[in-house]
Amino acid sequence: MRYDLKSSSHSVYSLNYHLILVVKYRRKIFTNQGIIDELKERTRNIAKNYDIQIANQEVDKDHMHILFSSKPTSNLTKFINALKTGTSKSIRHRFDVEDKLWNNVFWSDSYCLITTGEVTLGQLKKYVESQGEDNATNTKNKD
Repeated sequence: MRYDLKSSSHSVYSLNYHLILVVKYRRKIFTNQGIIDELKERTRNIAKNYDIQIANQEVDKDHMHILFSSKPTSNLTKFINALKTGTSKSIRHRFDVEDKLWNNVFWSDSYCLITTGEVTLGQLKKYVESQGEDNATNTKNKD
């Protein structure tokens, strides 16, 4: 099993995530390329401040998908809150979107954050189970 591993002074890791942010009540805000470009650029800038590496990001008319990796020390909750606040303020400042929003609220309170991996959960379970097989074989041979 091979991973694209990163390392720091005390750890080796591969932490990849899929984040989905939805506009409150799925209002169709992302219909203007200028808004989309501002959202993506602001997202990249905020991610840098949290040592987050954006692998990919795309938007539909009412939501955004971001694939990113982080360090074990990254505070993902703070990153997501900063991302929602920063992108909302930036877009409101540069574009006239107030009439498209519900009660002047940009992002939904909730978000979806999913861990991703380079192998499937089934492959990982088989690998972990196989680690115990060598011990069981060695224990039986000693008897």
